[in-house]
Amino acid sequence: MAKILIVDDAAFMRMMLKDTLLKEGYNDIYEAADGVEAVETYEAIHPELVIMDITMPNMDGLAALRAIREKDPNASVVMCSALGQESIVIEAIKAGAKDFIVKPFKIERVLRTVANIIG
Repeated sequence: MAKILIVDDAAFMRMMLKDTLLKEGYNDIYEAADGVEAVETYEAIHPELVIMDITMPNMDGLAALRAIREKDPNASVVMCSALGQESIVIEAIKAGAKDFIVKPFKIERVLRTVANIIG
């Protein structure tokens, strides 16, 4: 089963995504609360997919995306953004993000994105 890393500074967002993925049979799920933890966890477990928030303390999602892609150019990272962050989403895609999901999440969109990337 594919390893998935969920990165968000809001514990309830991580829990919601984790619960959604667990119900769909994805059971190798890891969590990180900020960009620094995301990079460290990525290096430790090499997940097949990272779902990462953009706005976080310590290191934001864009900086973490760049750090992860620098170490692994093939990393599959999906960015999460709130409505109104379109310019940041464009920057994330240019930095190598595979896709983006807008908050508040639509469960079908999350599952479709995950399935498209890891099957």
